[in-house]
Amino acid sequence: METQNPNRIAHIGIIVEDSVAVERFNATLHQYAPYIIVRMGIHCPTHSVSVISVILDAPADIISALSGKLEMLKGVGAKTLYTEISQ
Repeated sequence: METQNPNRIAHIGIIVEDSVAVERFNATLHQYAPYIIVRMGIHCPTHSVSVISVILDAPADIISALSGKLEMLKGVGAKTLYTEISQ
């Protein structure tokens, strides 16, 4: 019998519009480092924003907690997509 992994794969798309928020943003991500598979980002100088993608392998409650904390940061927008079923 196979053991089910309770984790889900999730993608959090993030736009950082306020450079003052970067330190708080990075500190928040650091708290969830064990669950982060990939973090990639690019700065868009023409609009003075950074666009970041974070891929997680984590339980749904961890994904929701991180997403909620990021969305509460002033100057940071975040939207989350995740798998419908755990594998």
